Parts: sequence; structure tokens; C-alpha cells
Amino acid sequence: MTDTASIANDRFGLGARPETRVPGDVRGWLAEQLRAFEPNPTDISDLASTADLITDLAESRGMMQAARRSGSSQSQDEVRQARLEVTRRDRRNAFAAGAARLRIAAQSETPLAERLVHFWSNHFAVSAERLPVRSLAADYEFRAIRGNLTGNFADMLRAAIGHPAMLTFLDQTRSAGPNSALISRINARRNNTQLGLNENLAREVLELHTLGVRSGYTQDDVEELARALTGWTVAGFARGGMRRFVDGEPGETVFIPELHEPGARTVLGKRYPEVGEAQALAILGDLALHPATARHLATKLARHFIADVPPQSAIVRLERAYLDSGGELGAVYDALIDAPEVWSAPRDKFRTPWDWIVATVRTLGPNAIPRNPQALHRLFEMLGQPVWQPGNPSGWGDVASDWASPGALLSRVEIANRLTMSAPRNARGHFDPRSLAQSVLGEALQPATAEAIARAEAPGMGVALLLSSPEFMRR
Repeated sequence: MTDTASIANDRFGLGARPETRVPGDVRGWLAEQLRAFEPNPTDISDLASTADLITDLAESRGMMQAARRSGSSQSQDEVRQARLEVTRRDRRNAFAAGAARLRIAAQSETPLAERLVHFWSNHFAVSAERLPVRSLAADYEFRAIRGNLTGNFADMLRAAIGHPAMLTFLDQTRSAGPNSALISRINARRNNTQLGLNENLAREVLELHTLGVRSGYTQDDVEELARALTGWTVAGFARGGMRRFVDGEPGETVFIPELHEPGARTVLGKRYPEVGEAQALAILGDLALHPATARHLATKLARHFIADVPPQSAIVRLERAYLDSGGELGAVYDALIDAPEVWSAPRDKFRTPWDWIVATVRTLGPNAIPRNPQALHRLFEMLGQPVWQPGNPSGWGDVASDWASPGALLSRVEIANRLTMSAPRNARGHFDPRSLAQSVLGEALQPATAEAIARAEAPGMGVALLLSSPEFMRR
């Protein structure tokens, strides 16, 4: 018999907590989580503001430029020290934001919604290894993704593409219409040095965020979308004469008409005569409703929630829900919850390092989280999945072959032992690892694993065996 509680907790959610009690109406319970989702939990509001981080960064850049012009070695040393402090503060805030993300997930009463946050954040991936994206990554997920989780996909698409983190990560801040009013004047003064179009954002919008690869778009479509996207940039980093055109709070997306490529655009055979930023918004709206986008998103959702090679029947069901509703994500989630395939597929989805740590902390309790955010960051680095740092716009892989290497498994065993060495003292009081295994795995717990846990010489060792077990590694 299918263990619906285990599927609800692990496949839809983020792992059971020992006190979790799944009601008889499991589908209704999951649907209620989406209605009860809190997009702005307290942990988010306690973080340093993005505007302050970007202001500090912009000021340090301005100081460095002034020091170079002055030529004073003392001045340059002072600026380098100030710049180093800004970088350190930015890193501290990034670590704190990653720790807040884990706390939210580990303590959430709406784990399905939190899983979807992580899914969409990875779908619209940015990578925060360097400034200024590192300053913007947390705000990106907390605002663009969480704020649009249950609405229309077109709204999430526009919010994600237009967020300063995405614009910076994919070099949209360096893109401008070659024939725009401002660039035409600049290029005329610079003779052969041409400033102009950058196609990075446009290409990823088509290939990753909407239609998907091999979906029929052409290089001409990429270039036309890139022209339509010109004019969007981020306040706080403008230099020289550009400053007078950029009016906004530091780290805020602004549209500069003088940088927008004039004229109508044609994308996927449709002509867009709109002027200014309305042009890109119109194109993004149509891309969101394209049948190829529906198929692309349905496939990724089915892969994430059901199997590495998802059944076509489930893909078609999600695709139809998307198209019939006009891209309403709530309708797609409802179709996912009702899909028979999600309730019958084997427990073969291998947990990513993020999934595994979240499930571990939900099992052990919040005291299992390292108190030092930097130590927590190092733990995720050890597992190969530092928060908001996939390294490329494709995001983290979502199939077992991406994560189930022997070395990765050994790292998990080592961390499981480290976290549970003093589990009875640091987690939820003195507990029996045998009952803990039964409460968090349910019918997914296999006899061999149950026997190994029962024979453990100490409670901490038994818990470590639970966290290292094949059942706990998969969902």
C-alpha cells in the first residue's frame, strides 16, 4: 500500500518532523499549505537592507575611482581597507541570509510552499559568488520568488527578469541599444569603440526561463528580445555622465529611455510596436503563455516532484492545467497534488544537499543548525551546494546523477555523524532513534535500516545511521 504520509512529507514537503501528523485528507492538507504560505517571515525582515549594502558598495567604488585619480598611495590604502570592510560586511550578510533561509525551511508549517520557493529560485537561478550579486541574491528570492509563488507565472517571470540580481548577473546593466539616444552620442565621441547590445539575459530567458532548448526560437529572436530589454539597469552603479540619467534608490531596478533601442521588435514571428519598457513586458507576457513554455515548466515540475525521467502522462496533465488557466500557478499546483503518478512513483528522487540538510534539521530540531552562519556556509560548500551559488544560470541539477557520487555520500555520512554526535543533548531532548526513524520515515523505513538503527551502540550513532540511510537520502 502506498504510504501517502511519507509522500506528502518528503516528495511534496521538506521532510517530516517527529511531531508531524498528516491528516486523512492529505491532498487538502497540501492545498491548505499553499493558502497559508507566509511570503515575508520574520527571519527575512531581520536581515540588513539591500539598499544599505548597495549604497556601501557604490560608495566604496566611487572612493576607489577618486583615489586612482588622485594618485596618492595613502589614499589608495585607505580606500582598499574600506573596500575590504564592505566586502566582509556583504559576506556576513550573505551567510546570515543563507542561515535564515534554512531556518525558515526547517521550521515551516507549509513545507510544500517552501519547496516550491526553492524550485522556482533554482529555475530562475542567479549565482552569488561575486559582488554585487551577492548583495542582491537573498532579496531576489525573498521578493521576486516568494512574492509571486501562487500567482500567475507571467508575474513571476517579469519580477525575476526585472530584479537587480538577474539584471546584474546576466550583464543586462552593460546592455544598451546601439541606436539609442545616449549610446549614439557616446559612440560618436569614441570613434571606433562601440557600446551596445548584450544578449546574455535574452538568451537565458528563451532557453532556460520560458520556451526551453530546441523549442523553435532563433538567433534573430534572441537579438530582438535583447533589443527590447535595453533600458533596464540598476541604480547605484552609474558612472560619469550616466549618473544624471539614473534616478532611483541604490540597488533598485530603473528604466532609462535614453538607453532603449528604438523601433518595433519581432519575436517568434509577432511584431511588437510598443515603446520603452512596455515592449519587453509585452514580449515576456506572450512568452509566459507560449505552449513551449507550458511544456518546459511542466516537465521540470514533474521531474522535481515525481521522477528523474518523468512520466509523459503527468507532464501532459500539468501542461494542460497551465494552458487552460492562462499560466495560473495555483491551478498547476492543484493538478500536481491530484496527479496519480506523484502518489504511485517509487521513492527514487535523490535528495540534493540542500534537501538533505533541511530534512536533517527538521528531524533533529533547530538546535542542529550550526550557530555560526559562516560555519553553516562551509557545511554547504563541503556538500557541493552553497546557497545561491550554482555557478551558472542553469541552476543546480535535479537528477540523481548530479549528486549521488561516492564522495558526496561519504560527505553526508561524515556530516550526519558530526550533527548527531551529541544528538540527545542538542536536539529534541532524549529520544529513541528507533521511534525517531519510524516517525520521520513512516512506511518508507525498510527492515534492514530499522534493524541497523536498533543495534546502534549509542543514540547518536542510531540517529546518524537514520540520516545516512538510503531511505533518508531519497524522497
